[in-house]
Amino acid sequence: METNIFPEAPLINQHYQLDKYPDKAGWTFVAIPEIKQERHAVFSWVKVKGTIDGYEVNNFHLMPLPDGTLYFPVKAEICKRIGKNVGDRVHIILFADQSPAEIPNELLLTLQDNPIAYQAFHSLTESLQQGIIDWIYSAANDEIKAGRIIKTVNRLIS
Repeated sequence: METNIFPEAPLINQHYQLDKYPDKAGWTFVAIPEIKQERHAVFSWVKVKGTIDGYEVNNFHLMPLPDGTLYFPVKAEICKRIGKNVGDRVHIILFADQSPAEIPNELLLTLQDNPIAYQAFHSLTESLQQGIIDWIYSAANDEIKAGRIIKTVNRLIS
């Protein structure tokens, strides 16, 4: 029996099948049709926290598929930790995550190397900061993430 480590009522508490997106990257995900997009949020993403087969996830974002259904991206690291693959069923419990934007250390260090970019980033609203962070860290791999960090700094100083 799983223990609820979050005090509030869950948005969802169900079993889902792991799917693979039909493109070259073929990333693993779970469609979550029960949760609707947040139209006022950046990219209509929904920030959540919770568990997948007991593995805790925080500051996670449900993102829309082309048809508008939100999906939960399941990184390879998570699949490995929970011992599941595409086609397997997983138990997902998700809660709304209202925590403030947290700037990841590698982005913060990069911004601190450029005082103009640092000041420009901190002058943005928390919602815009979170949108940038979400965009950077939704990258499929570290190379793309690094490119997005560089692009962000360049835009902030221009």
